[in-house]
Amino acid sequence: MNYLASPPLVVAYALAGSMKVDITKDALGVDQDGKPVYLADIWPSEAEVNDVVANAIGEDMFSKSYEDVFAGDAQWQALSIPTGSTFEWDAESTYVRKPPYFEGMTMETTPVTDITGARVLAKLGDSVTTDHISPAGAIKADTPAGKYLTEHGVERRDFNSYGSRRGNHEVMIRGTFANIRLRNQIAPGTEGGFTRDFTQADAPVSFIYDASQNYQAAGTPLVILGGKEYGSGSSRDWAAKGTALLGVKAVITESYERIHRSNLIGMGVLPLQFPAGQSADSLGLTGEETFSITGVTELNEGTTPSTVKVTTDTGVEFDAVVRIDTPGEADYYRNGGIMQYVLRNLIRG
Repeated sequence: MNYLASPPLVVAYALAGSMKVDITKDALGVDQDGKPVYLADIWPSEAEVNDVVANAIGEDMFSKSYEDVFAGDAQWQALSIPTGSTFEWDAESTYVRKPPYFEGMTMETTPVTDITGARVLAKLGDSVTTDHISPAGAIKADTPAGKYLTEHGVERRDFNSYGSRRGNHEVMIRGTFANIRLRNQIAPGTEGGFTRDFTQADAPVSFIYDASQNYQAAGTPLVILGGKEYGSGSSRDWAAKGTALLGVKAVITESYERIHRSNLIGMGVLPLQFPAGQSADSLGLTGEETFSITGVTELNEGTTPSTVKVTTDTGVEFDAVVRIDTPGEADYYRNGGIMQYVLRNLIRG
């Protein structure tokens, strides 16, 4: 069961009775006279194969099988079919929802702005992977995603996985930064999708999703602080999508995995890097500060600044390296993301 082979080789190994034989050299068995029989002795010639195909497969097999391919069975025919030239979104669906990426979008780009009054959603260590960030695995009942499904009438046994519900951004946002092994240094002693919500008195520990909603309601942009190799591992689109939809405007780390850095730009999130040899800890950042990032507006002039100024309300100040590495990435960021960039170009074309 641990091997994959073509049907003829499956038969050959079955004749041999073991996967341990080398069928290119060893005999598969013996004939009636006790002589060894090798793979070459039974392997059909190309002419034999063509002869069998010609005699066994006919045009009528395909025409009969596919003559009603678009008719479907009774269940398919009973489905309600919306009319119109665009997809009709079902507001009640818990699997596929209209995503918010193009809400409020206009044909003209909105000028890039500096980031002011930002709070830290998560302060993370080294080697945070896309698996730590991206929603994955089973959905637990006591999580924001589980509560959302329960509120929408989904039974616990039908929760399914994040992967199966990746077409519903409401579920996926709630599972972003919710990996059970994530350790957010703002909320010491916790493990999983937790942070501290500084929109409330005493900044209580709360789910990252719940805190992000409060920050967005207050008009407060968010940043993520990270260490080395941020976003390493598999390239997962929801690691960037979820980050953006949580209201994160910038990520500041010591280094990035190449594809995740590019994906962040593709979702309109600004990737920044601490000065060489510096880190959040060496700069004395706890994650409780309020951040301002200035110099970003230089992108409106058609150029990409090499650094931007990051300041906090506690007096920390440093020049962060802008990790928009190509002119194409700069265009994506000016457009608010790669999807907006592509859509505008399609319409203009």
